[in-house]
Amino acid sequence: METLYLLVPMSLVLVALIAGVLWWALHAGQYDDLDRPAEAILLDNDKPQRPEHAR
Repeated sequence: METLYLLVPMSLVLVALIAGVLWWALHAGQYDDLDRPAEAILLDNDKPQRPEHAR
C-alpha cells in the first residue's frame, strides 16, 4: 500500500508530461502534412539529372 502513495503521483506526472508533449507537437505543426513525405518518394523528377562529370 505504501508504494501506491509513490506510484500514483509518479504516473500522474508521467501522463501530464506525455499530454504536454502531445499538445506541443500538435500546436507546433508536427502533424500538419502527413501525406506529402509518403507520396514524395513515389513522384518522379521532371528532369533527369546528369552526373557532375558528364557536363
